[in-house]
Amino acid sequence: MSKQVYYKIGDVAAKFNVSTSLIRYWEQQFPLIKPHKNHKGTRYYTNKDIDNFGIIYHLVKEKGMTIKGALEYINKKKEEKSFEKIEVISTLNKTKSFLEEIKSTLQTKVDEK
Repeated sequence: MSKQVYYKIGDVAAKFNVSTSLIRYWEQQFPLIKPHKNHKGTRYYTNKDIDNFGIIYHLVKEKGMTIKGALEYINKKKEEKSFEKIEVISTLNKTKSFLEEIKSTLQTKVDEK
């Protein structure tokens, strides 16, 4: 998802396989998500917002934390300056996925020959 600068709410919801209403709800609950809005109110999310959604998704959906627990965890990590480590891990995971995609594409080309 790094080819675009801004993503609409439907794009973000599709990436995480959740509803757009959940995206809007998390936006209200987690102050670190701040989409840009145009004059019509259409939300545009940056790659940073998507990374933050990934962290929240991991904590809430994969680890089973409550919203309150995830918010406390994020705030605690920010205070400890270890939130940056979580962001680095997220970036590394995206890089790994990108490289695996390239590897798969190259393997397909080799298999065609």
